[in-house]
Amino acid sequence: MTFDTRIQTSAALQWRVALPGTSANHCKALRAGDSVNANASSILKPRILVLSLAIAASLAGCDKTSDSPAAADANPKAAPALTLDESKLPPFNQFKAADLDDTKNACVDFSGFVNGKWLAANAIPGDRTSWGAFEMLGERSIAVQQQLAEQAAAMTDPKGVEKIVGDFWATGMDEATIEAQGIAPLKTRLDAIDALADGPAVAEHLRQSFAKGEGALFGFGPSADFKDSSMNIAYVAQAGLGLPDKGYYFDADKKKEREAYELHIAKVLELSGIVAADAAKQAKDVIAFETRLAKVSKSSEELSRDVSLYYNPVSIEDADKKTPNFPWSKFFVPQGIAAPKMFSMAIPGFHAEFDRMLADTTVASWKSYLRFHTVDSASPFLGKAFVEENFNFYRKTMRGQKEMKPRWKRVLETVEGQAGEALGQMYVKVAFPAESKARMEELVKNLSAALKGRIEGLAWMSPDTKKKALEKWATFTPKIGYPDKWRDWAGLE
Repeated sequence: MTFDTRIQTSAALQWRVALPGTSANHCKALRAGDSVNANASSILKPRILVLSLAIAASLAGCDKTSDSPAAADANPKAAPALTLDESKLPPFNQFKAADLDDTKNACVDFSGFVNGKWLAANAIPGDRTSWGAFEMLGERSIAVQQQLAEQAAAMTDPKGVEKIVGDFWATGMDEATIEAQGIAPLKTRLDAIDALADGPAVAEHLRQSFAKGEGALFGFGPSADFKDSSMNIAYVAQAGLGLPDKGYYFDADKKKEREAYELHIAKVLELSGIVAADAAKQAKDVIAFETRLAKVSKSSEELSRDVSLYYNPVSIEDADKKTPNFPWSKFFVPQGIAAPKMFSMAIPGFHAEFDRMLADTTVASWKSYLRFHTVDSASPFLGKAFVEENFNFYRKTMRGQKEMKPRWKRVLETVEGQAGEALGQMYVKVAFPAESKARMEELVKNLSAALKGRIEGLAWMSPDTKKKALEKWATFTPKIGYPDKWRDWAGLE
């Protein structure tokens, strides 16, 4: 079954940006911000104002040639300079008068007049769920990344970010080795789950999994203190659900999705080595397990309407009293950090229920839940059968995507997700040179000065309001394209 939620949007009235291959949404070094998922480990946090590079690059003029033969000749022992062949990049969208449909009356059907021709001529690609001007820029950006990754992988003695990106790319594109390995890369983790004997063992397993970056069931990470943004504190928040929101576990109109999810769980468990009949039974246990979590979770709507739900500062002592089966005084030890004086236990009711489940849920149910999510989260990186099952449920069934993206795009998404700043450091060398960044910084500086002057000259604004407005103006922190100081990847080569 497929629930088609694909969206096709024309951008005839959007500001077209003509650039050689840059999209702010596709390189971490160029990224404007992150999204928040109420049922994942993301934690809502205050954001710094960031200027999108999609606009920045178009204004800065990214028509600089990326080839530098003179520099290469001057240092023949240096690694080959990264290059960009713009002739191989997909097209970007630009407004043309011919796009307007003069067979339609703009006063009666303005959308059809502006967008009709474009929508008719631009079907949603099979590996996409939406299509428009920014998706076209995204494809262009991905094509730039592909050229860079291929060049890095082809280097004979790469160093630094080129080695990291090249190794990532080569490993991800080696389908034969991945297929031959099967489930073996997860054997150690699955054996640890199979060895769990009781609730305390499950609690210790969860603590250790977070120390390895494999945490499950709740979200944990640093973010700014809601009441003192000059410092970061630890936040723990609800997570642990495989479906997008709590309503999917109860709402009548989500029955088909629930049934499809149960079948998906069973299939993943079967692929992991569980006998089909047992996998089907365990899938029901996982659904029951997650439904119990969903009952005490907040919906994404509730969290978006009241961000204060994320902020519930507690001391270690108070936290231990709230979850005696999962003492937080023990949690921070394997993380390698000193226990903080306080942290935010967002949605305390969720954590209280999680604590009860450590005591009253069978260890067999815990094993099924942990095994499924361990394999499910790794499925996109395993063999073909795992990849296809993951796509069929999460993309095809849940989002209406008709076709899987080609492997090279999926590998690039992983590189960007895990080493995005390394890829971004290569990306800006060919798509956003330093002189373009300097020009944009000057432009933003001028805009900022103009905004300040406008505020100061507003006749209708009271002095007190102007003071507040100027205080807010002074907090703007423009970030153009990429950081002044790149992440240090030493030790990861």
